[in-house]
Amino acid sequence: MEPHENTGHPRRWAILGVLVISLLVVVLDNTILNVALRTLADPVHGLGASQGELEWAINSYTLVFAGLLFTFGVLGDRAGRKRFLVIGLVLFGLASLLSAYAQSPAQLVGARALMGIGGAAIMPVTLSIISNVFDPRERGRAIGVWAGAVGLAVAIGPILGGALLEHYWWGSVFLINVPVVVVGVVLVALLVPESRDPQPGRVDLLGVLLSVVGLVALTYGIIDGGEHGFDRPVVWLAILGGLAVLGWFVRHELRSDHPSLDVRLFRMPRFAAPVALVGLVFFAAMGVMFFSSFYLQLVRGYRPLETGLLFLPFAAAQLIFAPRSAAMVRRYGGRAVAAVGLALTVAALGAFAFIDASTPIWVVLVFFFLQGAGMANIMPPATESIMSALPREKAGVGSAVSNTVRQVAGALGVAVLGSVLSAVYRNDVASALAGLPAPAREAADESLSGAYAAAARLGPAGPKLIAAANDSFVSAMHWAAALSAVVATLGILIVLRWMPGRPTAAPAPARPEVEPELAGTA
Repeated sequence: MEPHENTGHPRRWAILGVLVISLLVVVLDNTILNVALRTLADPVHGLGASQGELEWAINSYTLVFAGLLFTFGVLGDRAGRKRFLVIGLVLFGLASLLSAYAQSPAQLVGARALMGIGGAAIMPVTLSIISNVFDPRERGRAIGVWAGAVGLAVAIGPILGGALLEHYWWGSVFLINVPVVVVGVVLVALLVPESRDPQPGRVDLLGVLLSVVGLVALTYGIIDGGEHGFDRPVVWLAILGGLAVLGWFVRHELRSDHPSLDVRLFRMPRFAAPVALVGLVFFAAMGVMFFSSFYLQLVRGYRPLETGLLFLPFAAAQLIFAPRSAAMVRRYGGRAVAAVGLALTVAALGAFAFIDASTPIWVVLVFFFLQGAGMANIMPPATESIMSALPREKAGVGSAVSNTVRQVAGALGVAVLGSVLSAVYRNDVASALAGLPAPAREAADESLSGAYAAAARLGPAGPKLIAAANDSFVSAMHWAAALSAVVATLGILIVLRWMPGRPTAAPAPARPEVEPELAGTA
C-alpha cells in the first residue's frame, strides 16, 4: 500500500557500504598516526622530529578538522553532498600521498593540515547522505552500522599502524589511505546519488567565519593546555577568545534571517539532549582510551601491535551491538536503550579506577568489551534523535553539529583527563626522584615515558625508578578514570530527564518530494 511504501533509495544498502569505506579512512587516520610517533622522532628511520613537531603533526589535522566540520556540513547541503564527498576524498588521498613522502617535519605538518580539510569535507556528508537515502523507519539501523564503523576504525587504527611499522617504513601508515580513497571515489561516482537542500537561501558568510574562528581557537587552547599545562595566559586567551567568538556566533544566528545554524533547535529536547550526551560520552571515553594506551604499552609492556590487538574487544562489541541498537530502540525506546548503554559505559570507565599493574589482562579486555557495548547503544539512538529533529534537506547541519561536538569534546577529554593524570603522577612520583641527576629527574617528572627513558641511563637504579613511576601512573590513572565515570554519569541524568522515550505508533511516511537527481537514480 502506498502509505507504507519504503521511501528510501533502491541501492541504499550498497550506498551505505560506500559511505562506511569513506568514513573508515578518516577515522583510521585519527588513531593510526599515534603508533608511528616514536619512529618519526628517529633521525635515521624517521624524520628526526622534535616533541613539538610531533605534537603539531597531530594537532594540525585536529585543528583544521574540528574547525571546518560545521562549515563543510552546512556547505555540503548547499553545493551537493556527493560533490563534497568526492572532493574530500580526492584531497584526503593527495594529502596522504604528500604525508607519506614528506622530507621534513614541516612538510608533514602542512600535509596533515590538508588531510584535515579533506576529512572535514568527508565526515559530515556521510551521515547526511544516510538521512537522505534511507526511509526514516530504516535510518536508525543504518546509523547503527555507521556508528559501528566508527568504533571499528578507532580500534583497528593502532593494529594496522603497528603491523605496517613492523614490516615497512613510516610513510606506509599514510600511503595505505591512497588505494582506499581510489576505490571510494570510484564507488561514490557510480553508486551515490547527488542530493542537496532545494531551497538553500543565501550563504551566512559571517556565521560561517565566526564558527571557524571560534572552533579553531577553542580547540587550539584545549589541545595546547592539555599538552603544556593550563597555567599559561596564551591557553586561556585562546579558550576564552574562542568561547567569546562562538557566543558572538550564537547571537548573530539568533538575529539572522538566513542562519547557517538555527540555534533555536537547542530548545528542542530531542536535539539538545543527544548533542550534550555525545559530548559527555566522548569527553569521558577518549580520555580513558588515551591513558589506557600508555598503561598497556609501558606499565604492562605490550608492543604497539599487541596494544592495538587488545582493543579488539571494544571493536567487536561495536560491530555486534551498534547495528542492532535500532531494533532495541523500537522495542524499548531511545531513553531506555541509551540509559542502559550509559550504565555499561560508566561501569567500564569506572573499573579502571581499580586496575593495577598485576590485574589479569583478560579482566581489562572484559572492560573494553563492556565499554564498546555501552557506547554502541548510546551513539546510534543519540545520532538518530539529532538527525530526526531536522528535515532531510537540512541533514548536513545535524551531522555537522554532532561531529563537531564529538571532536571538540574528545579533544577536551584528552586535555582535561590528561592534565589530571599528569598532576597526580608528578605529585606521587616526586619523592622517588630525590637524589637523581637533574636530567633524569626532569625527564621522570615530566611523564611516565620520560621515566622509562631516564631509567635506561641510570644502570642499577633504573628498575627502582620504573617501579615508582609505574605506581604513580596507576594511582593517577585511578583518579582520571573516576572523573571520567562521573562525567559519563551526568549523561544518565540528561537521558532520563530529556531524551525521548518509546515512540508512539504512527503511520509510515508518504514518499517525500525528491529532486530529479535523487529520484532518477535506480
